[in-house]
Amino acid sequence: MPSSPLSPPQRFSIMRQRWSQLLFAHWPVDPALLRPYLPARLELDLFEGQAWLGVVPFTMSHIRPLGLPAVPGLNRLHELNVRTYATLDGVPGVWFLSLDATQPLGVWAARTLFHLPYLHARIRLTDTNGTLRAVAERTHRGVAPARFSATWTPGEKLPRAAPGTLPHFLTERYFLYTAGADLRQAVSSPNLWRGRLFHEPWTLREATVSEWESTLVESHGLPTPTGPPLLYAADALDVWIQELRRV
Repeated sequence: MPSSPLSPPQRFSIMRQRWSQLLFAHWPVDPALLRPYLPARLELDLFEGQAWLGVVPFTMSHIRPLGLPAVPGLNRLHELNVRTYATLDGVPGVWFLSLDATQPLGVWAARTLFHLPYLHARIRLTDTNGTLRAVAERTHRGVAPARFSATWTPGEKLPRAAPGTLPHFLTERYFLYTAGADLRQAVSSPNLWRGRLFHEPWTLREATVSEWESTLVESHGLPTPTGPPLLYAADALDVWIQELRRV
């Protein structure tokens, strides 16, 4: 299966969403640091021998199952995920360490139905004259606490990321892997699912960060990333969730 956009087969899609106010922040990381956070069956997906760790805040809206109307109060949330990249049988995808989100029912559904490590959090994401600010505090019981605050301004539009480049590697991902809602158990679990989604290629922009404070990465027992992150802001786009299959 390719890691490129596919025509959205409506009859196979199970959910539609819109992602907006999104920032990709990435750091290069020693693969040996991230390897213990993946199940044995998954391989770290590397770019020129280097692993990457991402922190991604954004707003998810217009959430609705295909064929059903959106439910007021349940069709919008703010999310903040920590991610790296993995591959299985030649299919590259995203591996999430955590996904903090604001909607309790959405967190329950994602953990129960999609086996993803979603966590309860309070998140505010605001737009003031084109400058975005996210402030978050994890509230999920039984896991390490985490806080996050960042302010960024999207800038000039970038050329579309070409296959084989680092921006394409970090952003154009059409599959995800998960092994359970509890990351500590998922690493040793025999269960593994591959999720598939469709969206048009990202429109990426330069981004300038004027504030960045976070303990998200450290909450997983990883060292604080060193150096400035590689940043891309992204324009809003619609996403179709197509399937989740056991592999």
